[in-house]
Amino acid sequence: MSFLASDEVGFEKLWQQYRLPFLFGLFGVLVLSIGIFTALYFSRTSSSIEIVGIEEEEMIFVDLAGAILKPGVYELPFGSRYKDLLYRSGGLSALADRDWVEKNINLAEKLEDGIKVYIPSKKETTDVGEVAGAVKKININTASQSQLESLPGIGEVRAAKIIEERPYSTVEDLKTKKVISDGVFEDIEDKISVY
Repeated sequence: MSFLASDEVGFEKLWQQYRLPFLFGLFGVLVLSIGIFTALYFSRTSSSIEIVGIEEEEMIFVDLAGAILKPGVYELPFGSRYKDLLYRSGGLSALADRDWVEKNINLAEKLEDGIKVYIPSKKETTDVGEVAGAVKKININTASQSQLESLPGIGEVRAAKIIEERPYSTVEDLKTKKVISDGVFEDIEDKISVY
């Protein structure tokens, strides 16, 4: 028993003398192992995290007027088509000339920034026909390439130039914007309109 008692006294003495360094060492080992575990864990997961930037979508503005339920200026994503514009505006009003729309507007065509689209009413297209002696004038703001080419002196290149320089406030804008010559303008002046 005396041997055990002397060991206990020796242990007590050692504990009293080295207790503080032992506790600091144990605490240091614990902090070090937590640090190593955390570093290993996050080094594996951080490589799989991707930061995805949000790109702003390019927008265009189109002025829609005439026989429409909600006329106004619309902001649409780049690449939008005429059908998207009409859908956004609530569609054609009951007064809209649907035959004219079917003949003159390609719903699948992409819109360009800053254009004006005018949808005439049935009364407007009837009035234009009566004034022109039952021959409808071609609206240079909405006419297709082939409709423009049907005009005298207007070929493929001039028709493309007319479309490129849209919108027009008056038919005289064709001359002021130098899209066509004075001679060609005189030939087609009574066959074109802007509305």
